[in-house]
Amino acid sequence: MSSSEEIKDAVSYFAEVSQTLLTLPWGTIDSIAATLRRAYDEGKTIFLFGNGGSASLASHFACDLGKGMSIYGGERKRLRAIALTDNIATITAWANDFGYEEIFAEQLRNLIQPRDVAFAISCSGNSANVLRALEVARSYGAFTLGLGGFAGGMMKSLCDKALIVSSDNMQVIEDLHLSIAHCIFTLVRNSISANSFRRPAVAGY
Repeated sequence: MSSSEEIKDAVSYFAEVSQTLLTLPWGTIDSIAATLRRAYDEGKTIFLFGNGGSASLASHFACDLGKGMSIYGGERKRLRAIALTDNIATITAWANDFGYEEIFAEQLRNLIQPRDVAFAISCSGNSANVLRALEVARSYGAFTLGLGGFAGGMMKSLCDKALIVSSDNMQVIEDLHLSIAHCIFTLVRNSISANSFRRPAVAGY
């Protein structure tokens, strides 16, 4: 794969995206989707967090999972997803009083329950606030997921399941993180919808 410095035009940029796409572990994507489906079935909450572009994806993904799986006016059970990146007052309060590395971990201490899901997004896998949040989540008995890049960083060892985009190009990693999030959302939504509309078996049919 080319380095980011070798990308000089649109063709070379999207060639790198395409090459990296082919290295994705499809089975891991399916497995993460199954974990989120399990959380839905058990009435658990999914907490998403990250920095910068990953913070934007955490918000986007939480919106997809929460709103995108809901049928307006319907009575079907809904999936609970919260982005820890969205409350600026809370984030700045924890950062000011306890340090930036605690902004996600301390929110989790208020909210997380056993078998909830802590879903970390970090291209480097080494962001201190992401690692602290995963440590707290594990200590509370939550299931930990990670979406990373490069070689996975320290985040990988703190995750029950981690999907690493094997690239050293930050933009390519973030491009594929969004695609992966949309794939996972689609898999979970379709699984829930198929189950919701499946007719119960009736004797004699």
